[in-house]
Amino acid sequence: MPEAEIEDLLREMAPQVLGALVRRYGHFDAAEDATQEALIAAAAQWPGEGIPDRPRGWLITVASRRLTDLLRADQARQLREDAVARLVPPGQWQAPAADTTQAASDDTLILLFMCCHPALSPASQIALTLRAVGGLTTAEIARAFLVPEPTMTRRISRAKQQIKDSGEPFRMPAPQDRARRLAAVLHVLYLIFSEGYTSTSGPSLLRTELAAEAIRLTRIVRRLLPGDGEVAGLLALMLLTDARRPARTGPGGELIPMAEQDRSLWDAARITEGVALITGVLGRGPTGPYQLQAAIAAVHDEAPSADATDWPQIMALYELLMQMSDNPVVALNHAVAVAMVRGPRAGLDLLGGLRGDERMTSGHHLHAVSAHLLEMAGERAAARDSYLEAASRTSNLPQQRYLRARAARLAGEG
Repeated sequence: MPEAEIEDLLREMAPQVLGALVRRYGHFDAAEDATQEALIAAAAQWPGEGIPDRPRGWLITVASRRLTDLLRADQARQLREDAVARLVPPGQWQAPAADTTQAASDDTLILLFMCCHPALSPASQIALTLRAVGGLTTAEIARAFLVPEPTMTRRISRAKQQIKDSGEPFRMPAPQDRARRLAAVLHVLYLIFSEGYTSTSGPSLLRTELAAEAIRLTRIVRRLLPGDGEVAGLLALMLLTDARRPARTGPGGELIPMAEQDRSLWDAARITEGVALITGVLGRGPTGPYQLQAAIAAVHDEAPSADATDWPQIMALYELLMQMSDNPVVALNHAVAVAMVRGPRAGLDLLGGLRGDERMTSGHHLHAVSAHLLEMAGERAAARDSYLEAASRTSNLPQQRYLRARAARLAGEG
């Protein structure tokens, strides 16, 4: 098997192995260290020796041995072993086979809800889950939260300690607790998907393994909570967005904006499933932000061409969404919709209110949208400067190349 496929397999297995170790031993921080060592060992051995028949079991065995060594080296070894023996039922010491389908009790899902423990702040819940379940680096998570990397490192470390101190067994929370954690869980899944759909850094626009994992986990939550409209809305949003993935990049990995994409490449099956999901829940209960975002995505996906997009409907949906959320990205997208309906100057006027928002000033999105609207308005010099400023504020290479190419084209036209 090629090394890239082994890497994908290890990424898929990592949260399952971590979940199995936490289930057995209850030491979140040490279990993560042991899991990482097992993954490193697999990455070194499997390309030459081949993948074991039960890769998950192999990883759990190696990680368990390493974790046992770590625990035995601790001065409080006996106390810890006694505590583990009391906390873990005997039937749970044997990990399931690697190829066992665990449905709603999947270790990854249990780990997801555990990371959203009520003892943690919402920000810590999301950060810890992105690290333990999503596999994002601390630097990537820090960029998602717009905080310095050392701050995020401390936040994740504190979250792990709080999980340890809580003494909560590794199992699905009770229904009443599950409901309290659901909002954080959905936010986490949304962020994991977003990182997979548009990577915050690196040579590729996409991290398809993250987007696929977010969709997989959301399907599991959907099976667990089939009557929840926001779970359905989030799954619909992911499917409708991911449907465009085949057309988002060119042969060389270059970014292709939605207006220029070949819509025949869009995944019709995902669009059909996403539209059916959102149609089935809208108007049948409380409407939440994920349902509205899914409705917006459906309007885009059902348009036969960019020119045929129903921008007035999208603008109205964003206005409803703004009543529910103070997220500046929502306001930014609303400005784009307004520009498409009322002209670029109307959209640019709305952007003025976002320039003082600290959540937007460090990223590239505000400058990229400003550049696009300035170009629409015929202000080529200002648009060029905004494209270059946006390019300097993103760490994703395809985005940088696209933004600089737009700036260069405007300079050539001048």
